[in-house]
Amino acid sequence: MMLLYFLLTCIGNWFIIVVGDFMKKILVLNGPNLNMTGIRKKNVYGGETLKQINDELRLYGKAHGARMSFFQSNHEGDIIDVIHESKDEFDGVVINAGAYTHYSYAIRDAIEAVKDYTPFVEVHMSDIHKREDFRKISVITDVCVKQICGYGKDSYKMGIDLLMEII
Repeated sequence: MMLLYFLLTCIGNWFIIVVGDFMKKILVLNGPNLNMTGIRKKNVYGGETLKQINDELRLYGKAHGARMSFFQSNHEGDIIDVIHESKDEFDGVVINAGAYTHYSYAIRDAIEAVKDYTPFVEVHMSDIHKREDFRKISVITDVCVKQICGYGKDSYKMGIDLLMEII
């Protein structure tokens, strides 16, 4: 559903009505295995499915003036293609790159290529700094506005909040 806003303005003897969709467009981009949320490691990621989380984020975003879109893939190239397209399609991106966070220089370089057009916030449901050593490394943090981790699904909400402040 698109919300249209009407602005009535007076210029000289003319009244002009401007109609537009002024909601910010935010993409939530999820990487590999996040489609298994609610099934895999419930003690780490919680019991809600990714669809349930996305449904909640859609309502959260709408209440905060954002039109939300969602994409999840287990394939690095598909994620890179969406990152490239984001510069023309979205005002900001919340990204949970999953395991690609720790080693995908290709995803890092894709974000770097578009970050001047579209800001990215890196999020993780678990606190990656308190997990296995290999998970403590993020190769995408330095090309993102901020990293938010350890707050469960609220990490996504915090990412949306941050984007709404800066876009």
